[in-house]
Amino acid sequence: MKALGRARFVGREVNGLSFEFANGFRARLFILDSGLVRVLVLPPGGLRLRRTWSLAPNGRDVPWTGRDRLDPDGFPCPDFAVEEAEDRIRLSTDELVATVELDEFRVSWSRPGADGAAPAPFATDRPTQSYFFARRSTAIAHYMARSPGARHFGLGDKSGALDRTGRRFRFLNMDALGYDAEIGDPLYKHVPFYLVHDAERDIAYGLFYDNLATAAMDFGCERDNYHGQYRVYAAEDGDLDYYFLFGPRIRDVVARYTALTGGTAFAPKWSLGFACTSMDIFDASDADHRTRTFMDTCRRHDIPCDALHFGSGYTTIGGRRYVFTWNQDKFPEPKETLAALRESGLHVAANLKPCLLNDHPRYRDAEAAGLFIRDSGRGAPVIAQFWDGVGAQLDFTNPDTVDWWQRQVTEQILSQGIGSAWNDNNEYEIWEEDAACAGMGEPFPLSLNRPLQALLMTRASFEAQRAFAPDRRPYVVTRAGCPGTQRYAQSWTGDNLTAWKTLRFNLRQGLSLGLSGMFNIGHDVGGFAGPPPDPELLVRWVQAGAFHPRFLMNSWSEGGKVTLPWMYPDVIDPVRATMRLRYRLMPYLYTLAWRACREHVPILRSTFFEFDGDPETFAPCDEFLLGDQLLVAPVVEPGQRNRELYLPRGPAGWWDIHTGAWQAAGERVSVPAPLDYAPLFARDGAIVPTSDQMAPLVKTPDDRRGLMLFPHREGGESRFTLFEDDGISPAWEDGAFCLIEIVMRCEGGTIEVSAIKDGAFTPGFHGFAITLPSSETRALILNGQPADREADIPYLPLSNA
Repeated sequence: MKALGRARFVGREVNGLSFEFANGFRARLFILDSGLVRVLVLPPGGLRLRRTWSLAPNGRDVPWTGRDRLDPDGFPCPDFAVEEAEDRIRLSTDELVATVELDEFRVSWSRPGADGAAPAPFATDRPTQSYFFARRSTAIAHYMARSPGARHFGLGDKSGALDRTGRRFRFLNMDALGYDAEIGDPLYKHVPFYLVHDAERDIAYGLFYDNLATAAMDFGCERDNYHGQYRVYAAEDGDLDYYFLFGPRIRDVVARYTALTGGTAFAPKWSLGFACTSMDIFDASDADHRTRTFMDTCRRHDIPCDALHFGSGYTTIGGRRYVFTWNQDKFPEPKETLAALRESGLHVAANLKPCLLNDHPRYRDAEAAGLFIRDSGRGAPVIAQFWDGVGAQLDFTNPDTVDWWQRQVTEQILSQGIGSAWNDNNEYEIWEEDAACAGMGEPFPLSLNRPLQALLMTRASFEAQRAFAPDRRPYVVTRAGCPGTQRYAQSWTGDNLTAWKTLRFNLRQGLSLGLSGMFNIGHDVGGFAGPPPDPELLVRWVQAGAFHPRFLMNSWSEGGKVTLPWMYPDVIDPVRATMRLRYRLMPYLYTLAWRACREHVPILRSTFFEFDGDPETFAPCDEFLLGDQLLVAPVVEPGQRNRELYLPRGPAGWWDIHTGAWQAAGERVSVPAPLDYAPLFARDGAIVPTSDQMAPLVKTPDDRRGLMLFPHREGGESRFTLFEDDGISPAWEDGAFCLIEIVMRCEGGTIEVSAIKDGAFTPGFHGFAITLPSSETRALILNGQPADREADIPYLPLSNA
C-alpha cells in the first residue's frame, strides 16, 4: 500500500476545501455543520460507489436508488473561516477547527481558541503515513494517533467490554449461532462508527466511515515501532469517506450520529410488551394447536403477553423451509388461527428469509425474472449454503425484487392476518467473488456493499406494512443491519448462547448498540442456542430483559425444551412479578421510545452516558440506566443474593425502589438481591409515570395513571414530560398527541407537584395516583392544593395548559 504524500491546496469551494496530490488523488473537506466535517479521499478513477444509503440528515429518507454522495442536501453547511500558510491550511467553525498539514497530508482537530490563540488538537491523524491506498487492489486504510488515556466506544453489535481499547474487530455480517458474547467476532451487524472519550481533555468525538465493504478496526491491539500509538480503520474495498462528529459530550456525539443516519422508527406501543417465540413450537407437528392454546396458557399463569412471533417452522415442508409458503398439515386454516390470536389480543410477526432454496416452488419464476444475486461473469444466480440446503438470495438493489417481495409480504403474510415482518438470516453469506448486485441500475460487487441487502430488505417490509395498513405504525424486526437500519426496524443481538456469561455480555452489547444509534433493541431472554436455562438463570435473565425495549423469549434448546415463562413452577412468581413491573412502567418506557425517536437519545444507557463527569462510571460494570430516571442492577452471577454496585454522582442520592432505602451518590454499596427481584434505583428527584394496564395493551382499558415520586432530600426541582397518544397510529406525526409536563418542587417542609397537559390528544385518564417513599413525611401540595396525607393514595388531577 502507498501513502498519499504531500498535498497541494486547490482552494475553497462552496461548502469546503479541495486538495490534490501528485499521484492523481484528490481530497475534499466538507463543512456540513459547525460540529460535523466530512473527509473524502478520491482516487484517480473516482468514487468506488457513487451513492450511499446510510445517510438521511434531517430525517428525510434516502431514495431507493440511494443518495448522491456529493449532495449536501439536508445539511446546514454553515460559513467557515480559512487561514492559509505555506505548510498548512486551517478552517474554523463556531465549534471546530480542522488543520490540514500539507506535507504527508493529515488532519488534526481542535476547539476554537480564545482571542485567536493557537488551538491545541484533541484528535489528529497519525503523524506518519495516515492514509493508505493499495496499488493493485481496492484496499484502503486510515490511521489516527491514539492518546494513552482515550476510551473507545460504539461499533454497534460487538462482543466484550464497552471500551474497545486494545481490541481488533472485523466488520462482516455473519450468522453467528451460539456466539461467545465476550470474545466472538464478527457478528450480525456492520456499524463502522465509534466515539472517543478523552478524560484528560474532557471531550468526546466520533468517526463514522461511510463504507460497508468488509473491514477491520484496531484500537491498540496492533503496534508498530515506527508510528507510535495509533488506531486504524482498514477496508478491503470501497471509499475512504468519513465523518468527524464533535461532541463535546458523549450524548452529543450519539445524537449527531443518529441524526446523520436518519433517526429511529417509532414503533407501536404493543411492541414494548412481552413477546414469545420458539423454533420448537413452530417446527412441531402440532404447531397449530400449540399456537392456538398459547394465549390461554398465558392467562392461566397470569403472564402478560402482547405478541407471538411465528418461527420459520410454519413454512417447513419435507424438512425444508420455503419462505412465503404455509405448511397446510401444521396449519390447515391459517386465517382462522390468526384471527383467533388477534381476538385474544396477540399481535403476530412472521419469520421471513431472503433466500429461495433451489427447489422452492417459486424458484424458477424468480430466476427467470432476474431477482437473485447473480454471477457477474455467467449471469446465473449465485448458489450458496442456506439453512436446509442451498439456494439463491434475493437482490434488494433490484426494483423488481423489491416489488416481488412486497407483493409476497402483502399476499402471503399481511392478507393472512399477520401484522408484522420478522426479517431473519439476512446476513448474505455469499462468498463467491463474482457475486454482483443490480445496484438500482448501477451494478456493483456484492462485497462492496453486502449489508445494504439487509437494510433494503427491512425497508421493503416496512413500506409493505405501511401501504397495507396506513392507519397503523409498522413494526419490523431485523437481525442483520448497518447504519440507517434503525429508521425502519427493531433489532436484537441474534442467536445467543444460554450461559451466565452471555447474560452479562449481552447487556454490554445492548449498551453498545445504544451508543451506536440503535436504540430499539434486546436479546433472546433465556438464551437461544444450547441447553435450556436453569431456573435461577431464567429468572435473572427475565429480570434483565424486562428493562429492554425488545422483551422476547426465543429458544432452540437441546432436547426440544421450549424456554417459556412457566417452564419452572418453582420460580414463576418472580418471573410474573418482573413482567408485571415492566407493564407498570409502560408509560415511562413508551415516553423513552418517543424521545429516542425525536431527541436521538438511547433508551438504555451506560452510566457514563448520563454521568460522564464521574470518572467511576467508566469502570466496567453490569449496571445500566433506563432513561435518565432509573438505574437497573441485574444479577449476572449464579447464587448471588446481594448485589454490589456503584451509585453515580450527579443526583444527591438514589432511592432503592424495592426497599425504600435512600443511598448517597458516589458510593459503592451492597444491596439485597433476592431471587424475587433485581435491584432497581430511582435518582433523587425522579418522577416515574406508571400504569395499571396489563396485557394485551390494545384490548384492556388504559384509564389509570400513577406517579412514583422520589422527592429531593435536600430540596430542588425536577421535571418529566410524559408523552401520550393512541399508541398505534401514525397520527402523532400530525400533532395527535399530548405532552404532560410534571413538575416537582421540594422546599423546606413541602413537596409541590403539578401536571399540565398540552396538545390535541385527550388521554383516557384524568389524573395521577401518587406514590411516595414510606419514609417521606413532608406536606404534599398537588396543583396548588394541600393533599390529604391520610388518604390511602393522594390524587393529582390533570390540568390543561
